[in-house]
Amino acid sequence: MAIVKYPLRNAAYSPWRELDEVSNRLARLFDDSSLRRSQGGLWSPPVSVTETAEELVFAAELPGMSEDEVSIELENDILTISGEKTEVRTEGEEGSRHHLWERSYGSFRRSFSLPRAVTGADATAHFDKGVLEIRLPKAPEAKGRKIEISKN
Repeated sequence: MAIVKYPLRNAAYSPWRELDEVSNRLARLFDDSSLRRSQGGLWSPPVSVTETAEELVFAAELPGMSEDEVSIELENDILTISGEKTEVRTEGEEGSRHHLWERSYGSFRRSFSLPRAVTGADATAHFDKGVLEIRLPKAPEAKGRKIEISKN
């Protein structure tokens, strides 16, 4: 395997940053997620992934859901979080009318490819206040170590 030095881009000016901004604007322009939400269709809970020296931590925001409505699967280095959030509004109640409904509901499925450095056998999951947290410890060989220089 050849080792190649990666040239760093100048942080002050980068045409890639501008290209990313244009790409994001186009994606928002053609995004039809608001249409799908209004029809009770797809939604995707936000997930953050944090890496520490010891583990990989996934945190998914699942407001209004319980742990019974969520499924976590780990197969072939693919972590999948899925579930269904049901609609909880009632029309026609005496003295109430809905004027605006922006809450998302429906089924979801999020999948993430895991690095080989993670051991799925010791994974843990915790659900608290609408946040699902999945912790995947790193394998011992992936944690790194310091190599001492021997004196001759």
